[in-house]
Amino acid sequence: MRTNPADRPDQPDRLDASGRTGRPDELELRPLSARSVVLSLLLGAHPPELPVKELVRQVEAFGVGGSTARAALSRMVAAGDLRRTDTVHRLSDRLLERQRRQDDAVHPRTRAWDGDWEMLVITATGRGPAERADLRTRLTALRLAELREGVWLRPANLSRPLPADLAQVGERCTTRPDRPAAELAAQLWPLGAWAAKGRALLAHTARVDGPADRFTAFAAVVRHLLADPVLPTGLLPADWPGTALRTAYADYRRELGTR
Repeated sequence: MRTNPADRPDQPDRLDASGRTGRPDELELRPLSARSVVLSLLLGAHPPELPVKELVRQVEAFGVGGSTARAALSRMVAAGDLRRTDTVHRLSDRLLERQRRQDDAVHPRTRAWDGDWEMLVITATGRGPAERADLRTRLTALRLAELREGVWLRPANLSRPLPADLAQVGERCTTRPDRPAAELAAQLWPLGAWAAKGRALLAHTARVDGPADRFTAFAAVVRHLLADPVLPTGLLPADWPGTALRTAYADYRRELGTR
């Protein structure tokens, strides 16, 4: 069964070449399904587990009926999304990597930037379409951007190693392009479109007040942060909303904790 983007809290909204999401109304946020509500709750929990009764109680607070929530939990266990031990549900091992990506999006680990860029040049050949698509997804999740086919780079301001297995498909280098860094960053990422969408989301989260609507809005905030390139401040447009989005989400998590 196909799912819509609002039903997949791990996936950032995709921007086309012009910087649009491809939706008539960029903030036409659809209510989350029971599965997405469960995943969003567990992805935001540390450790990523909750007793069944507490999980159902929290899901019900966002407009999902108890029987619907329990049916969703059963399907998710059968699909391998969740593991159940006694009376506790927790994220499966394969979803822990998704939680790590979300944590890095909400709390990016950065370091002072000295002007270097990290670059990965793909040297492997003979890969099929599925393998190439998987590699592109992985490199995008690492906040690299493709300058031309097979050449990926970003400012070296992130405190994270590249996975060791990437050495099997490419050559990693450190470089300093001749082109002005801000100009290159503007070519690699749709910064204006990301910022505009982020400001619209901030305004939206300030307007909505119902529990289900606020939960849906902040799930969209997290999806949007997954696509934040986390660039050095000097390479960003003025009024970049990344910090404000993260602050708003942290406030919302504290709000949830008081319920």
